[in-house]
Amino acid sequence: MPILVYLKQEILEFKIMTKETKIIAGLLAGAALGAAIALILSTDKGEDLKESVTDWFADLIDSSKDKLAHVADSVKDSISKVHA
Repeated sequence: MPILVYLKQEILEFKIMTKETKIIAGLLAGAALGAAIALILSTDKGEDLKESVTDWFADLIDSSKDKLAHVADSVKDSISKVHA
């Protein structure tokens, strides 16, 4: 009997997830998610996705730096006006 079928029967039978069942379900879900991510990243489309996400984060960091520099300049100008 596959473990997933066994777990489903246990959950339905007791209608309460025990601590052990939660741990096993979490491990299975994590393994499935890890396998899916590995599959996506190992394909050509996955490489394209990884590259586009990396580019998006780089653009986000650059625009954040620009906005922060603009805010810093505005604050400096405001402080200069107050002291003048």
